Amino acid sequence: MRAYALQLKNKKPYEKNLEELLEIIATLPKDALIVAPEVCLTDYDYENLDEACKFGEYALEELVKVVDEQILALTLLLKENGKAVNKAVVLHKGKIVHAQNKAKLFKLGNEHHYLEAGDEEDIKIFEINGIKFGLLICFELRYKELWQRLEGADIILVPAQWGLPRKRHLEILSHALAVMNQCFVIVSNSSKEDMASSSAIYTPTGGKNINDYARVIESNLDFKELEFMRRYLKL
Repeated sequence: MRAYALQLKNKKPYEKNLEELLEIIATLPKDALIVAPEVCLTDYDYENLDEACKFGEYALEELVKVVDEQILALTLLLKENGKAVNKAVVLHKGKIVHAQNKAKLFKLGNEHHYLEAGDEEDIKIFEINGIKFGLLICFELRYKELWQRLEGADIILVPAQWGLPRKRHLEILSHALAVMNQCFVIVSNSSKEDMASSSAIYTPTGGKNINDYARVIESNLDFKELEFMRRYLKL
């Protein structure tokens, strides 16, 4: 499986971000696994939250139209029951095959003042074409109990907007998760000036592909590597 971790900057107006994402999707293979950064289409635009949520709805409709055999994971600001949420969606074959709202909000960024937290029970393994996936949104990567909820996943997706001062934390935690859970971890982080970049693809054997200067990081996920580690170290 070919995996692609995107590393993007938020722009204004929102439409520019959607245009860039659609352009990237169109250039990648038909069976690509693509992970985009957290809220990459609108940023955390709290001053225009209603507008950001409306654009999230529009963008989701547009993305569903173009994602067929590809798998795309990203998060969007949306409204549910009158409250704003940061929703991760995984798209495949023209539909949402998995969704979860960010359960662990980042209080240093005041997320809890604007967004409704999701349910940790929604953080669970889901399958696409026989492959077991899990997903953690940015700050959720810090919680070991959430790692345990995803034990057995073949691939863990991490859309993030992780700050530059904690860059090493993102890299260490992501690398450790891949080794600890014996899985592939795909991190897609923002490349804004105050963000860490550090988008990367980590392997269960401890390997990594990381490039702070690339818009797209690409790796081939060799499931024989995963099978070898799980036979070699039966945890």
